Amino acid sequence: MTVTFLSDDVMSRLQAVATWPNFDGLRYTIIDEIGRGGMGAVYRGLDDVLGREVAIKVSNGVPGAELERRLNDEARILATLEHPGIVPVHDVGRLADGRLFYVMKRVRGATLPEHLAGVTSLSEKLGIFERVCDAVNFAHAHGVVHRDLKPDNIMIGEFGEVLVMDWGIAQTAGSGDRDIVLGTRGFMAPEQERAESTDARADVYSLGAVLSWLCGGSGAPRPLGAISARAMAAEPSSRYSTALALSSDVARFRAGHAVDAHRESLLERTGRFARTYRTAIILVAAYLVMRILAAYFSGARS
Repeated sequence: MTVTFLSDDVMSRLQAVATWPNFDGLRYTIIDEIGRGGMGAVYRGLDDVLGREVAIKVSNGVPGAELERRLNDEARILATLEHPGIVPVHDVGRLADGRLFYVMKRVRGATLPEHLAGVTSLSEKLGIFERVCDAVNFAHAHGVVHRDLKPDNIMIGEFGEVLVMDWGIAQTAGSGDRDIVLGTRGFMAPEQERAESTDARADVYSLGAVLSWLCGGSGAPRPLGAISARAMAAEPSSRYSTALALSSDVARFRAGHAVDAHRESLLERTGRFARTYRTAIILVAAYLVMRILAAYFSGARS
């Protein structure tokens, strides 16, 4: 009798497959596991009817439990937010064991930290940030607060799409968790850390923390540091009132204009003016030099 020994890789694969949810009788086939979090696991799957790859999130909790409620809320929230920067939901259902799952677009790309490993341009980084703000502002306009904005929850697609991911602890207006700390330390607002009620300004704080991270913290240009500081003010009333207001100030900086969050000194204003109109200043200076030289040589000949 011949005995065949399986490699460690094969054994690991078989063990992983054994733990996958059972989709028998449904239109989806699991290909592999993408990731796992507190509420559930996300799998790369195939929609057998349409022949497309999808992402499938399956609850870790038993039917009717708190984790399932959160997953169901996440699916419903995403379904109401039809925006290019937010992943759409295609389907929701239950497995044979009663666990809830929902199906969404399969995102191909990299997380923001992975993507920025090859990006040196500050302007490009800020352009990405503005698109994140656009998606978040859209959610706020529909009464949804994300509550867990951070670099790892932002993805850049294969064709440059900027997507805000992981809406698992998002809340709608008038809802929310009391006496429970939810979010990521270092990126969540003080009121979140105190388990108090939150509104859109909690996301503004998180966006300020993301901006600070993007710009290298204390090494950021002073206007950008001031923008981050205002967004991350301890009191919500001292922050930008909306993600759009924050994004607009960043856009002003990118365009070479003064920003609302920073009062410039005369030297800073002069330097900014020189940087913004550098080409025009060089041309005017060259013209004046030529006129002076022409006048000099004309006088010398006479």
